[in-house]
Amino acid sequence: MKFLVIQQKRIGDVLTSTIISNNLKKAYPNAQVDYMCYANCVDVLKNNPNIDNVIVLEEKVRKNYLSLFKFIFQIRSKKYDTIIDAYSKLETNLITFFSGAKYKISYKKGYSNLFYNYNIERLKNGTKSDIGLAIINRLRLLKPLIKKEFTDYKPKVFLTETEIKEAKALIDKFSLQKDAPTFMIGILGSEWYKTYPFEKMAELLDFTVETTNANLLFNYIPKQKEDALKIYNLCQPETQKRIYFDLYANDLRSFLGLLSQCDALIGNEGGSVNMAKALFIPTFSLFSPSVDKETWQIFEDEKNISIHLKDLKPEIYTQYDEKYIKEHTFNYFDEYPIELIKEKLKSFFEEILK
Repeated sequence: MKFLVIQQKRIGDVLTSTIISNNLKKAYPNAQVDYMCYANCVDVLKNNPNIDNVIVLEEKVRKNYLSLFKFIFQIRSKKYDTIIDAYSKLETNLITFFSGAKYKISYKKGYSNLFYNYNIERLKNGTKSDIGLAIINRLRLLKPLIKKEFTDYKPKVFLTETEIKEAKALIDKFSLQKDAPTFMIGILGSEWYKTYPFEKMAELLDFTVETTNANLLFNYIPKQKEDALKIYNLCQPETQKRIYFDLYANDLRSFLGLLSQCDALIGNEGGSVNMAKALFIPTFSLFSPSVDKETWQIFEDEKNISIHLKDLKPEIYTQYDEKYIKEHTFNYFDEYPIELIKEKLKSFFEEILK
């Protein structure tokens, strides 16, 4: 059998959907399992033994109808038996519809019967789960194919020994405190509304260094460097001495290697948190007030802690919708009591460093 899993958009989405590939390979070990994503997400799929081929849908192809239809018929020529579309937007609706696959599986929407013959209902927000709706709803897409209970529901990143050695060699070039923990800091969110206010982030970094004397590495992309420096400059001088600003990975695989050598990731919720969890690195994350808590609070335990306004002040979410909260993000970030965050952060340190 030949399977194609489709997941576009962000790195966190693509990494999370690898649980579909992992479970397909377990149920059908002799099958070919391919994965389609955008070019910027390929690195989180590398070396995954459950993915045979990665197919990249380039932006220039997506933006041109003629190129897109050529691509669609290239996919059709591969003769997949099953397409599992975890993205389900127009471009992937068309890819799936014209694929010729016997099983066309995606989430149920008002129009989805036009494109898919298996339309799976998502569990709605409010459904209680220890592993998060992002995981549960993806596994539901496998219901037409796998009847057994799922036991493998955690995304994983697969690093080579060479990548790990290169990360250690990079770290050795800097004079990190050897007897102190090293934390990767998710210093900025992927969007403005996913970014904890700079002054408060600096205060949490001061508290982290004061409490643990940790080495701090900043995770940011080049266009965010100016903002990362602003946060650095807001930190106390003693904290600045513990920040290794130039210990920086130039590509995603190198970042994953560095992250694998850290004792924890702390910062804004997002793709880097998902990557840390996939490397079994403890996480402490701050959710934006408008991000869907039930979907993305995944694998929460004593070593993976997150703070969401909905946990602290649920009444706000009965008064206002997500759009309003997003438009007033920074007003709602002010509702997060920083002393409570410090208290939870201290308990987190005690747990992971004991």
